[in-house]
Amino acid sequence: MDRKKKSIVELTNCSVAEYKGIDKLPIKVVTDNVRSMYNIGSIFRTSDAFLVDEIILGGISGCPPHPEITKTALGAEETVEWRHVEDAVAAVKDLKEQGWIICSLEQTHNSTPLGDFRPQRDARYVLIVGNEVEGVDQRLVDMSDVVLEIPQHGVKHSLNVSSSASIALWHLFSNI
Repeated sequence: MDRKKKSIVELTNCSVAEYKGIDKLPIKVVTDNVRSMYNIGSIFRTSDAFLVDEIILGGISGCPPHPEITKTALGAEETVEWRHVEDAVAAVKDLKEQGWIICSLEQTHNSTPLGDFRPQRDARYVLIVGNEVEGVDQRLVDMSDVVLEIPQHGVKHSLNVSSSASIALWHLFSNI
């Protein structure tokens, strides 16, 4: 059994131009006032890996170009489509009117454990992730079609927003 680590050349999937030509999954990520540029960069990197259609950076969420985003995104800020909106609530309302299924990643009463959520193959999804302290704005939670929660069993009650986004995007990527 060959377990030699792959070289950087072996790990390269495609060029930026080739990536931009690949069909993306019907998934958008909305960052609701995510203040850490490192978290934003990490969300870009995960979104690149899982073929996210677009990142919508809401409110105070940082935007490229920024050195801290670049440090964690490692170039994904150049491959993943993105835009900034001042008002994430208005942006999500528009997407909902266009038929996108709105999914907040948040801890609420009657939330759906992430592992129990089975996305429909012909649907389009918006994954909303929230501020590192306040979480997803309650107005966004209220307009969500489903609230997804990552079950946790340790002393801490939450994960870092970029870690949570990565787990949820992997689940969507694996099940669409």
